[in-house]
Amino acid sequence: MVNLITGPKGSGKTQQIIELANEKVKTSNGNVVLIKKSHRDTYSVDFNVRAICMDDYKDIETLEELVGFLYGMVAGNHDIDTIFIDGALKQADITLNSLPDFLQKLDKISATNNIEFFVSVSASKEDIPNIDDPAYKVLC
Repeated sequence: MVNLITGPKGSGKTQQIIELANEKVKTSNGNVVLIKKSHRDTYSVDFNVRAICMDDYKDIETLEELVGFLYGMVAGNHDIDTIFIDGALKQADITLNSLPDFLQKLDKISATNNIEFFVSVSASKEDIPNIDDPAYKVLC
């Protein structure tokens, strides 16, 4: 399942993602991963959440490279059950136009590996193409 958190910049999506990750790690039987663009705001992330800052992986520049990174992460750790991606449009070269392709790839990873994704997007729900796909759940 791919869960989407949408809204304009500054509407509290990052804090919501962090709070969801902190809550999920308390009840999860597997590992919880939080992917952020920078180290900013990581002080409030629970120590048991694996926080990954993409600024540490500057060579990952395209959507395909990011998806490959996710596959590698999943292949290296079969205990991951939830991945949070904060600011999808800040990751690699993902745009509103390429977002549906990225979400389809996440859905495939989710179905194959039984991983739940939470993705925040700095855009209104109405601005995201193909958001009505039943594979996605828009939380806000």
